[in-house]
Amino acid sequence: MNTLPASLLAKVSWRLLPFLLLMYIMAFLDRANVGFAKQAFQADTGISDTAFAFGAGVFFAGYALLEVPSNLMLHKVGAKLWMCRIMVTWGLVSAAMVFAHNETTFYVLRFLLGVAEAGFFPGVILYLTYWFPQASRGRAMGFFYFGAPLAFIFGSPLSGLLLELDGVLGSHGWQWLFAVEGLMATAVGVWAYFYLDNRPADAKWLRTEERQQLQAVLDAEDSQKQGHGSVLKAMCQPAVLYLCAIYLLIQASVYGVVFYLPSQVAGLMGSKVGFMVGLVSAIPWVCALIAAWRVPAIADRTGQRRLVAALTLVVSGLGIAASVTFANPLLAILALCFAASGFIAVQPVFWTFPGSFLAGSAAAGAIALINSFGALGGFIAPILKNWAEGAFQTPAAGLYLLSVTTLIAAALIMGIRPPKSGTAHKLPTYQH
Repeated sequence: MNTLPASLLAKVSWRLLPFLLLMYIMAFLDRANVGFAKQAFQADTGISDTAFAFGAGVFFAGYALLEVPSNLMLHKVGAKLWMCRIMVTWGLVSAAMVFAHNETTFYVLRFLLGVAEAGFFPGVILYLTYWFPQASRGRAMGFFYFGAPLAFIFGSPLSGLLLELDGVLGSHGWQWLFAVEGLMATAVGVWAYFYLDNRPADAKWLRTEERQQLQAVLDAEDSQKQGHGSVLKAMCQPAVLYLCAIYLLIQASVYGVVFYLPSQVAGLMGSKVGFMVGLVSAIPWVCALIAAWRVPAIADRTGQRRLVAALTLVVSGLGIAASVTFANPLLAILALCFAASGFIAVQPVFWTFPGSFLAGSAAAGAIALINSFGALGGFIAPILKNWAEGAFQTPAAGLYLLSVTTLIAAALIMGIRPPKSGTAHKLPTYQH
């Protein structure tokens, strides 16, 4: 049970969460800005829709490949060094996208971007378990998840504005987009090395008694969890693999929408992707920002994390379907607001599940494995969307397919059950 004073939790939150949020904004911007560059990038390079879908998705192949070893390395060497390494390398690779003038270079750089960023997200999830007790972790993760909507609220107009620099200093607008946003991530990565502390014991900004009190509560929780032994055993648990399947479906929905949302909004507005489309594209993410704050708080307060997560996904799935069902642009954008709110807000609730029964290196490996399956979802989503649109000869088919995968994920979350007495391999109890 969490016995920490609210003032101590607030102190830790204000120190760590805004900076982790900034890091996530940079990460999401650099992995999703290819969606903003899509029209201009394809027009200048001649890359086909099929090649673009593969290049957008191949990022996740590199990402998934090194998720587990990267997260284990973070657990071994500490967050400040490893987060610095991740951000600096991914920022430089993202900036190198200015040289992606053909399909091969595009594929290679997108793959390397995934390799460079591998371990960032599960690393932050693991890092939060070092600092926040279970009872307050959902809200901490909810704040961290502000990064995705904020990346679009501020990044959408920024990306649109950078695209309008087309021709400045002899460079295309999409080259300015990749260069500026990539180098921003590199700068934040250098800052991370000097700002972050690996564990509460290293935090000079906490008083000695505060460090001891915080660590005692976290150690007491960890002693009740599994997994300080075999990483492989923890990763092969049916409970972990079940969560892998759910997260794959969630992330397929996320990136199937994210990579194409600017183009979808541009179509609704009858315009090309630019500053105004960027502003309108930010609207769903304002709604997602509010949802990312309220939904995890409701889940923490009620303890009904499974039910809250499932209902949130149902809202998202229906929103995805409605966004291509409504002919009215205002109704379609409203539907996108529900879609984005649902698949963003559900994720901090979802990530309380593995952290509730795993600790140490087992948690590092299992969280990374789950996120790897999410990366697989991000890889297949653009390809499946492109396939469905071609097979059914309608642009709506791809989003209807993603709507179905979201609803399946909601059903799977409701399938999480407490273990029967004396069974070793049932899903753990996630409700608190």
